[in-house]
Amino acid sequence: MTAGPTGPLLLGVRHHGPGSARAVRAALDAAKPPAVLIEGPPEGDALLPLAADERMTPPVALLAHAVDDPGRASFWPMAEFSPEWVAIRWALDHGAPVRFIDLPAAHTLAMAGDPTWRDGEGEGADGGDAGEQRHGLRVDPIAVLARTAGYDDPERWWEDVIEHRATGAAPHGPPAGTGYDPVAVFAGLADAMTALRETYGHGGHDRDLVREAYMRLQLRAARKAHGDGVAVVCGAWHVPALAAGTTVTADRALLKGLPKVRTEITWVPWTHRRLARHSGYGAGIDSPGWYGHLFGAPDRPVERWLTKVAGLLRDEDRPVSSAHVIEAVRLADTLAAMRGRPLAGLTETLDAVRAVMCDGSDVPLGLIRDRLIIGETLGEVPDAAPAVPLQRDLTRLQRTLRLKPEAFERDLDLDLRKETDAARSLLLHRLRLLGVGWGEPAAGRGGTGTFRESWRLCWEPELHVRVAEAGVWGTTVLAAATAKAEADAGSAGALAEVTALAERCLLAGLSGALPVVMKALADRAALDTDVGHLAQALPALARSLRYGDVRSTDTAALGGVATGLALRICVGLPPACTGLDADGAAEMRGHLDAVHTAIRLLPDGGTEDVTGRWADVLGRLAGRDTVPGVIRGRAARLLLDDGRLPEDEAARLMGLALSPGTPPADAAAWIEGFVGGGGSNPGGGMLLVHDERLLGLVDAWLTGVPAEAFTDVLPLLRRTFSAYEPAVRRTLGELVRRDPAGGGPARAHTAVPGFAAGLDESRADAVLPLLRLLLGTHRGTPGDTEDTDDMRLGAGSGE
Repeated sequence: MTAGPTGPLLLGVRHHGPGSARAVRAALDAAKPPAVLIEGPPEGDALLPLAADERMTPPVALLAHAVDDPGRASFWPMAEFSPEWVAIRWALDHGAPVRFIDLPAAHTLAMAGDPTWRDGEGEGADGGDAGEQRHGLRVDPIAVLARTAGYDDPERWWEDVIEHRATGAAPHGPPAGTGYDPVAVFAGLADAMTALRETYGHGGHDRDLVREAYMRLQLRAARKAHGDGVAVVCGAWHVPALAAGTTVTADRALLKGLPKVRTEITWVPWTHRRLARHSGYGAGIDSPGWYGHLFGAPDRPVERWLTKVAGLLRDEDRPVSSAHVIEAVRLADTLAAMRGRPLAGLTETLDAVRAVMCDGSDVPLGLIRDRLIIGETLGEVPDAAPAVPLQRDLTRLQRTLRLKPEAFERDLDLDLRKETDAARSLLLHRLRLLGVGWGEPAAGRGGTGTFRESWRLCWEPELHVRVAEAGVWGTTVLAAATAKAEADAGSAGALAEVTALAERCLLAGLSGALPVVMKALADRAALDTDVGHLAQALPALARSLRYGDVRSTDTAALGGVATGLALRICVGLPPACTGLDADGAAEMRGHLDAVHTAIRLLPDGGTEDVTGRWADVLGRLAGRDTVPGVIRGRAARLLLDDGRLPEDEAARLMGLALSPGTPPADAAAWIEGFVGGGGSNPGGGMLLVHDERLLGLVDAWLTGVPAEAFTDVLPLLRRTFSAYEPAVRRTLGELVRRDPAGGGPARAHTAVPGFAAGLDESRADAVLPLLRLLLGTHRGTPGDTEDTDDMRLGAGSGE
C-alpha cells in the first residue's frame, strides 16, 4: 500500500533514476504534502537549506566521517536526476519541512567498523542499487521482476517500465488533461516489492531491519507533527517495511545497544564518473550522462541526444552532417519498435550511431561513452557548507592560484621561474606529502631542465576524505605538510626513506621541517654501514641539490651530508663488489649507475675531490678480477664516457675480458656491462658502430665461443643486443658482414653489394664540380689536380 486517505504517501524509488525523479515531482505536485521525509542521514538536516543556494550544483554528496578517524567515511551522492534531490528542491521551493529519516551516520560508521555488522556493507536493496540475501545469496529485486516480465536484462526492463514511460522526457511530468495518475507507478512498484519481501523476507540482512525500524520511528514522529499526509521518498525495497504494522516497542528494541561514533557531515562535490562506478563510493549507474539528458531534455530526447553525439564527433573532425542525424533518429526509432520498446533507449541510439555516423566502427563509441554517456560533470558546493579548516585553506589556495579542481584528467606544465607556477608546484608537492593525490608528476613534453615540471591532475571525491584525514596535522596546507614531514622523519626506518623525505621537503618548500629531517638523516647516515643503503640514498640528495638551486633554497647542510655519503661509498664500494652472485651483481650495477649520476651533480666537498675519488674507485673496479664481469665492464664504460679512460686502454680491457682463458659467461657479462643497451646505457650500440676495433673484438670473441658454451651465453647476449634501436642493430649487422678491422680469425672476403674494399677516388672526384658549385668556389677547372686536392683537404677540415 503506497498511500491512502489516512496514511502517508510512500514513494518508492530507485536511486538516481530520471523516471523516478519525474514521477516523484509529479506526485508531490499533485499531493502537496505538508512535509517531506527522505532516506538519508539525519545529521544532514541542518545542511538541507544549502540545496537552494544558487552555487549548489549537482552532482553533490553528503560526506559523513568519524571525527576521531576521518578515514572512516560514507557518501550519499545525489545527481540532478536523483529522486531525493528532486524531493529536497521541491520541499524548499514550496516551504515544506524536509528531513532525513535513515539510520544516523553515527551508527552507520560505527557499524562499518564493527565485525558483527559486516553483513550490512553497502546499501540495502532499494529497487536496484543493491540486493538482499537469501540462503547466503544476494538477490536483486529488479532482476527478479525483469525475469518475471520476460526480460533478460534488468536495466532494459527498468528503463521500459519507469524511465521511458509515456510521460515523455519532460522534467515536469505529463501535460494536464492526459488522465495520468502520478501515484500509480509507485503503487504498482510497491505491490511488486511487497510480493518480493513476502518471498525473500529480509534475507538475513540485519542492518536493513535496523534501518527500517529507525525510519518507522521517524515516520511516526512526522505524522504526529504534520499529519498523515507526509510524503516519504525512499528505496522501493523499504516501502513494504514502512507500511508494515509494527509497534514502537519492537522498533526501539531493534535499535537498542547500537554502536556509535562522533561524526561530522558536509556537502562535497561529486562527479558523473564516480556515479558510474559500481564499487567503492560509486552509485552503480552505468550511464549518468544519458540519465541526465533524459531528465533535462524538454522534449524529443532521442533527437536531442543524437544531435549532441553529432556535435561531439564533429569536434573530433569526423564528417557528420544533419542528414546523418536524421537517419540515425529514424533507425533508432525503428529498432525500438522492432524490439517492442516504448522509446528508443541507449542501446538503440548507440546501434544507430555505430551504423550511421561511425561506419560500423566501435572505436568512436569509446569517446561517446566517455564524454556523453558517463560525462565529466563535477558538481559545486557553496562556501557556506561546513568544512574542516584544512579544506577551506586548500579551497582558498586553489582560487588564488587559479587551479580549479576538475573531474577529468588533464596535463599541467609548470615553469618554476614564474611565481604562480612555482606556487602551484609547492601546493601539489605539499598535498602529495599529505597523501592527497590530486596531482601526479608526469613526463614533460619538452626540455629536461629543473625549472620545468609536468603534472597530471584529476580531482576525485574521495580526496575530500583524504583532506579530512590530513586535517589532524594542521589547519593550513603548509602547517599540515610541515608537521607530517617531521612526523615521517621520526618514524622512517631506512636511510633511503629519510633522503627521499628530504627531497620531498625541498620540492614542497618546507623549510620549517628541514632541520628535523636533516637531523634524522645525519643520525641514520652515521649508523648505516651498508653500501647498498648509502647508494640508494645518495641520488635523492643529489636531486635535492639541483631542485634547491632552481627554488632558491638553502641546501648547504644537505650538500655536506651528500658529500659525506659519497665519500663513504667510495671507501666501501670496492669490497662490497666482490663475491657477488649474478643477481647481486645486477643490483650493484644499478647502484653504480645511480651513484655515478649523483656524484656528477655534487660539488666537490672541502679539500676532498669527490669526482676524482670516484674515478679512482671506477678504475679499481674495472681492473679487479674478483669483481663480477658486469660491474667491471660498466666501470670501464663510465670511465670511457667521462674521458678518463683512453680508447687504447678500453680496448686492452676488453681484450683481457674476452680472452680465451675467460669463461664465456663472465665474458658475456662484461659485454653486457660495457655495451649493454637500454636503461642507464642507451648509447652502448653506437659505441660499437663508431669504434670498429671494439666491434672486431666482440665479433672475434663471439665466433670463438665453444659450441657447448654458446647456449649458456646466448640469453645474456640476446638481452644485451635486443635493447639497441633497430637502426643500430641493422648498422652493426652490415659492419659485421664487412668483417670489421681486427675482427677475429681471417676469413675470406666476399663481395657485399654496396661496399668496396677501398675508396674509389675517380668516383669520388666526380662529385667535386657539383660541390664546388654549391660552395661557390671557382679557382680552377674541374680537372685541376691541385684544385681537387684543395677541395679534398677543405672537405676533410670542415671548410
